Amino acid sequence: MPEFMDVHHNMKGLSREDLQAAHAADLAIQAEENVNFKNAWADPEAGVIYCLSEAPSAEAIQRIHERTGHRADEIHELPLKV
Repeated sequence: MPEFMDVHHNMKGLSREDLQAAHAADLAIQAEENVNFKNAWADPEAGVIYCLSEAPSAEAIQRIHERTGHRADEIHELPLKV
């Protein structure tokens, strides 16, 4: 299954607890779109969150994020891995 990195902007001041809650919300419904959210990282000072996942499509990822209230600003497929 393809891997993707999605990016969320304008998240300045995000706490560790905020990131954990957002990731948990995604995990709770990810199976409904056959998505596997692997990791999430954040830079609260820059206001950016990155999420790594496996999914059938970028659209499936976006549907999960929209339902959990944090639509991705960018979703990039990662076709090469070393």
